[in-house]
Amino acid sequence: MEPTLGVVVLTMGDRPAELAALLASVAAQQGAEHGVRTVLLGQGTPLPPQPDWVDVIELPENLGIPGGRNAGIERLRELGGTDVLVVLDDDGLLPRTDTFRLVREAFAADPGLGVLAFRIADETGFTQRRHVPRLGNADPMRSGPVTTFLGGGHAIRMSVIDQVGLFPAEFFYAHEETDFAWRALDAGWRIDYRADLLLQHPRTDPARHATYYRRTARNRVWLAKRHLPAPLVPLHLGAWLAVTVLRRPPRAALRAWAAGFAEGVRTPCPPRRPMRWRTVARMTRLGRPPVL
Repeated sequence: MEPTLGVVVLTMGDRPAELAALLASVAAQQGAEHGVRTVLLGQGTPLPPQPDWVDVIELPENLGIPGGRNAGIERLRELGGTDVLVVLDDDGLLPRTDTFRLVREAFAADPGLGVLAFRIADETGFTQRRHVPRLGNADPMRSGPVTTFLGGGHAIRMSVIDQVGLFPAEFFYAHEETDFAWRALDAGWRIDYRADLLLQHPRTDPARHATYYRRTARNRVWLAKRHLPAPLVPLHLGAWLAVTVLRRPPRAALRAWAAGFAEGVRTPCPPRRPMRWRTVARMTRLGRPPVL
């Protein structure tokens, strides 16, 4: 029996045309005529009227990306009947009508599959390097097992969330998917990147967010402190310190990054649950040891 899907979309209410196009592409999916439960959450903003099949929630404040997703997950739990969560960016688009069918088939065929990572590409078909969840000059058209996933388009088996917990709301933005991925891998689940699961998304620069550098650095430290075996924490953070310096960001950005790094070192973000060494070995075999 194929699993049922539930969709969660977060919005700040500032992209109404893109949101309408995304919802239309959700409604056009094969099998959507039988109902795909869709929860739309306004992050501290009122929303205009939406189609009747969309469950609209206006959150009183912006909870950040992980906090907003968690609110959507809890709403799906209240409504019941969802086996697989699908998360989509509000300015994304599903150009193929068989995406949800492929998601259902993948989870039905493999009980060990925990997360499906979508391929993200712009309207020309170009995939930014940061959107390929592998190290090096990775081919975005190569599907296979990976160690993390992109937030803009992915699917998670709800029983994985039940087992390992929600997204880390404290992160607010940056590295929340990796935090979840590491917990899922440590629990024995597999994460697959699928090039045929396409989310069309405008080409963007993550540094457009004013707090990008600070939160990226702070959350990187929290990620290591929460999940890595003690000997790997300084190796992981040292590697990312070197990578950041080698990328030569603007001086103001480097100052913000350093402030976030110091904040991460200074402040706790419990719980600390180090992954098992066999998970470290598994991630290394998959091409991404957790020191990089």
